[in-house]
Amino acid sequence: MDKVFKALADPTRRHLLDQLHRSNGQTLGELCEGVRMSRQSATQHLGLLEAANLISTVRRGREKLHYLNPVPLHEIQERWIDKFERPRLRALSALKRKAETVMSDKPEFVYTTYIEATPEAVWQALTDEEATTAYWGHANVSDWQAGSSWEHRRTDGSGTADVVGTVLEAIPPRRLVMTWAEPGEAARPEGPSQVTFDLVPYGGSVRLTVTHENLRDEIALRQITGGWSIVLSNLKTYVESGKPMAVDLGAGHRK
Repeated sequence: MDKVFKALADPTRRHLLDQLHRSNGQTLGELCEGVRMSRQSATQHLGLLEAANLISTVRRGREKLHYLNPVPLHEIQERWIDKFERPRLRALSALKRKAETVMSDKPEFVYTTYIEATPEAVWQALTDEEATTAYWGHANVSDWQAGSSWEHRRTDGSGTADVVGTVLEAIPPRRLVMTWAEPGEAARPEGPSQVTFDLVPYGGSVRLTVTHENLRDEIALRQITGGWSIVLSNLKTYVESGKPMAVDLGAGHRK
């Protein structure tokens, strides 16, 4: 939390966050134009924001796109603000969602978390049936080979899958890409949504970035935003402590 407050103490870094709030997923060049500074200076500020987990980055070809990561701010809100200003914050949150726009050529949702574990341990937690049952409430079932199918099955013994898809890319323990759709969903011209897990060693931890793109609409975006926040929080606790945290997210985490 000290890194968060240090990062927020600088007006230039707050301005960079404001720019991303207005238009998420900007390149370094776009951000430099907004603050009128050199690429080197902007890179240093962005590095501090990323170290504080206030932003996350995703590579798209030769470009690096920068995204707000709301988790640290949410923690500040819960600890110091929310209990005093809950009604007003709800109104501001609704206004924020209404004002935000999502560019169709950029990922709709990007979330970064840091887990004190090895990449192998996090990969195992993402792909193992027993592990996903413990913290997700559903079992992820596949052989996790590129081109194979995968299912997000209920654990009530029915074998029912609430989400299905195809593994597009599997590079253990660094990258997993798969399509994401409800069974029997009519084919969309733009295709199903797609989820990418990127695992990067970060000191003694793993920086896990989840990208969920090509979502159906704003309603789907709101649904998966809450769902992923819960799942990844449970994943972090499960991997770091080994304690099961069974939870059934139901329809709230389907795209």
